[in-house]
Amino acid sequence: MISHAEVVRTAESIAAMQQEDGGVPWPEGHVDAWNHIECLMAMSVAGLEEPVRRGYAYLARHQRADGSWPMKLVDGVPTELGGESNHAAYIAVGLWHHHLVTGDQGFTEAHWPMVKAALDYVAGLQTERGEIVWERDAQGRDATYALLTGCSSIHQGLRCGVRLADHLGDPQPHWELAADRLAHVLAAHPEAFADKSRFSMDWYYPVLGGAVRGRQALELLEREWATFVVPGLGIRCVSDQPWVTGAETCELVLALDALGDRERAARLFADMQHLRHEDGSYWTGWQFANRKHFPYERSGYTAAAVVLAADALLEASPGAGLFRDIAGTAVFDPDVCGCSAPVLPPQVH
Repeated sequence: MISHAEVVRTAESIAAMQQEDGGVPWPEGHVDAWNHIECLMAMSVAGLEEPVRRGYAYLARHQRADGSWPMKLVDGVPTELGGESNHAAYIAVGLWHHHLVTGDQGFTEAHWPMVKAALDYVAGLQTERGEIVWERDAQGRDATYALLTGCSSIHQGLRCGVRLADHLGDPQPHWELAADRLAHVLAAHPEAFADKSRFSMDWYYPVLGGAVRGRQALELLEREWATFVVPGLGIRCVSDQPWVTGAETCELVLALDALGDRERAARLFADMQHLRHEDGSYWTGWQFANRKHFPYERSGYTAAAVVLAADALLEASPGAGLFRDIAGTAVFDPDVCGCSAPVLPPQVH
């Protein structure tokens, strides 16, 4: 386990990447809302409030009238105009996490309209069956398919949005219904999503996002454990490549922690520390057949995942239980999805 001082140093490596306008970019230079928010969450854990405030101001400036953000921005200029549903939903996770960590009621109230607009955008992309399509393009056309990883993250966003709404006395019951329906599809209808099963994220994200918990979650993780986990190194990004990645490994750590499996979570977290750089940042991945860092970069989103996983294991901040505590009950509606029997509702551990 890394120390609190090392966690802070890692968060400071993210702050060093932040641009003057407040955006936290990928190594190649573009900003997307999801990874940007994840980086703000990590800096919140470390108490780096000034860069966090600049980061949320960046989001407020670039949110569009429909509640979405451009898929990619470079130097504050949109370069890909579609609006991804999971990018929009993650603002609720970020703001709820910020509130848990800081207790700053004024900040939460000031940014609540941003969350409302974003989650209403997301709810508007839900299909009759319950999945949420992955984007609305620049011409206003909804995508024809949904992504399992994206919808799992959206489920967490909707749950966090409901908690924010209740806390602020502005209930949004349509978000809760959307989350319930989405949870059922995630738990029971893999056919609703494009096949991305070679990616490890599609394996563990239904657990990480809170849609699948309890016995069903443990069985889900066990099915592909040997496919993705490389003992001593972390987990593969994709099943057919000898390549482990730090962000995915730390997200699996968070999923295991959410299930109460802290022993395996801590072991995996220790395994990926070979990616740590002396300045506290983290290499994105390691190609273990060629024994080279791949890609040859240190990414903010990897550092952010490390900080959030460390915080969960150390229980250092008031936001440490964020991924542990977000779960809900799936709605079973045979008239909508055609199920013959309901799945067991998630169990909170």
